[in-house]
Amino acid sequence: MADREGAMVTFATEKSAETVTNESLKQILEMHVVVHPLVLLSTVDHYNRVAKDTKKRVVGVLLGTRSKNIVDVTNSFAVPFEEDLKTPSIWYLDHNYLETMARMYRKVNAREQIVGFYSSGPKIKENDIKIDELVRSYAVGHPVFVVIDVRPENDAVPTTAYASVEEVEGGDDKSKAKEIKRIFKHVSSAIGAYEAEEVGVEHLLRDVNDPTVSTLANQIKHKMTALTALRAKLAETKTYLQNVLDKKLPVNNNVVYNLQEIFNLIPNLNVDDLVKAMLIKTNDMHLAVYCAALVRCIIALHSLLTNKIQNKRLDQEETGAGGGTGANGKAPSPPEKTTKDDDDDGKKKDNNGKKDSTTTTNGGEK
Repeated sequence: MADREGAMVTFATEKSAETVTNESLKQILEMHVVVHPLVLLSTVDHYNRVAKDTKKRVVGVLLGTRSKNIVDVTNSFAVPFEEDLKTPSIWYLDHNYLETMARMYRKVNAREQIVGFYSSGPKIKENDIKIDELVRSYAVGHPVFVVIDVRPENDAVPTTAYASVEEVEGGDDKSKAKEIKRIFKHVSSAIGAYEAEEVGVEHLLRDVNDPTVSTLANQIKHKMTALTALRAKLAETKTYLQNVLDKKLPVNNNVVYNLQEIFNLIPNLNVDDLVKAMLIKTNDMHLAVYCAALVRCIIALHSLLTNKIQNKRLDQEETGAGGGTGANGKAPSPPEKTTKDDDDDGKKKDNNGKKDSTTTTNGGEK
């Protein structure tokens, strides 16, 4: 009887421990990571200073606050990190530097605590789970791992968040001992900002954006970027489903449920009313675009004519200021050219005139 009671107590203890583990796992997977713009700028600056034009990556510590399942990553600092590209098991992270920087940041802002670490990736490496074990001793709560893709050709969201959970390996095979190891699970992430941060980002974008490009061109560029990212995600989904069909990957029920929900939300384009409504909406948008383009052309033509009239008026004013104008408002004709004979005749006439005046004067005196 005592053995049965002991067995029942042991079974109850194992069941309660399993329940606690499932609840903690559920809380970890329900975490939502919000990365602020300052963290992105600091990571890009860290990468450009240390590992630009190389195959290396950079690692740093994330600072922020926790509110239930939401992790706000508001700040970060770089950590000296080195790893051997040929032998991934050899790596180095400066613990003393990490402790010193964490102590200094705590003096500046006591609210910001260590919530995880980041890597420039762009993918998870073998050493990341070991770095997670190291950061776990400094972090408050369960640490998060954020991969920040710093490549400029990346058009998608540059952040991908993970959290490490314990998993039992060994399966149903009793001959093999079960091992508990940590693996990374994906958690949701987003990019958010406070109002003050939004103002700062807008000031930075003023220097980046080209003011000569119209708003419509920017909107079309953003749409093209979004469609390119959507195409990449669809290709990734297709690859995953093909691997599941080929039994290269196990079936993930959460992924299958999400895909089914996506298919259910796709509108049925075979309905006549929906097709008509979409055509009407498209025609209205095209009409607005056409009217805007027409008005823009008319304004450009008017500006061209105004500029031409002003240039003509300036030319007339410069001509009038240089040569003067006659009585009828026209510029005077240039003086006629004289020949050498005309000059000689003029000199003779002048000499004769002088002689006549001299004779007259002498006659008067007499």
